[in-house]
Amino acid sequence: MQYRKFGNTDLRVSEIGFGAWAIGGGAMIGSTAIGWGDVDDRVSEAAILASVEAGINFFDTADIYGLGHSEELLGRTIGQMKEILIASKVGNVSRNEQFTVDYSAEYITTACDQSLKRLKRDRIDFYQLHTARLTHLQQGDCIDAMLQLQQAGKIRFWGLSLNTFDPFPEAGYLMEHEFGNGFQLVLNLINQHSLPLLKVAGEKGYGIIARMPLQFGLLTGKFDGGASFPENDHRRKRLVPSIVEACAQALAPVWQLCEKYNCSKTQLALSYLLSYPEVSVIIPGIRTPEQVQGNTTGLFQLDVQDLKLIESLGSSTFVSLMEQIQKQG
Repeated sequence: MQYRKFGNTDLRVSEIGFGAWAIGGGAMIGSTAIGWGDVDDRVSEAAILASVEAGINFFDTADIYGLGHSEELLGRTIGQMKEILIASKVGNVSRNEQFTVDYSAEYITTACDQSLKRLKRDRIDFYQLHTARLTHLQQGDCIDAMLQLQQAGKIRFWGLSLNTFDPFPEAGYLMEHEFGNGFQLVLNLINQHSLPLLKVAGEKGYGIIARMPLQFGLLTGKFDGGASFPENDHRRKRLVPSIVEACAQALAPVWQLCEKYNCSKTQLALSYLLSYPEVSVIIPGIRTPEQVQGNTTGLFQLDVQDLKLIESLGSSTFVSLMEQIQKQG
């Protein structure tokens, strides 16, 4: 495992982190799936420990994942391992069987205490406002809360987990006012909306977490047009046959690189992101020990011309595909 500096902080993070949304299980808010289907906690715990053995030291979760269950699993498995860095998020809420958001200072302070309890920690290494929008940031309550939590020693560093398709207003606001220490953004082979932001934020010393590196498994190549998911798996709505088929067609030129590099599709997708020095850590969702092996081995740096090929497709071929994915939610 290789390690990178997280922006201008003193955190040194593994290039591959552990995305802990999936281990939260098949949680529902009303009739809406917010999880990845049923999971076996024993398998999840084995995956967490296998990740530590593989050198992963960065685990990213949120209080909404499994409605707290993801944090609880991390807490009882690695909560006492002080060498392990844990990031969490706040602001997405389930109330009265409805999904809503709350970025009030009172809620953030209370939610942080609850996360610390579940994680069995005295402080959170990197705490994130979970897709807060520009209006929330401008109101200032959420920023004041994060600064107060940092001053109180309950969080070491903080930042913003950005929305999927238009991350610039919120990131720009924090950078303009020199707030926070890092961003979590969506970046992968087919979603390159954040590439310009990646380079600007990196220059300004913000740590960068790249989420959805495999686009919910779409970039692993393991799904075909007949893939199906249970009712409590959010991918049932997102990875419909038309999306899976369109993705396979759009990525055909990219997958040809697998032969050149003698790698799997997963290895190519992850290596693409590691080829950007501004990226601090990538957080694929990990559910099993086998996925730990697949996500941490055989990684490499892409040649410049291959990066340019993928970027050129991102500015043309992948645009319509991302529009289709956006319509699916």
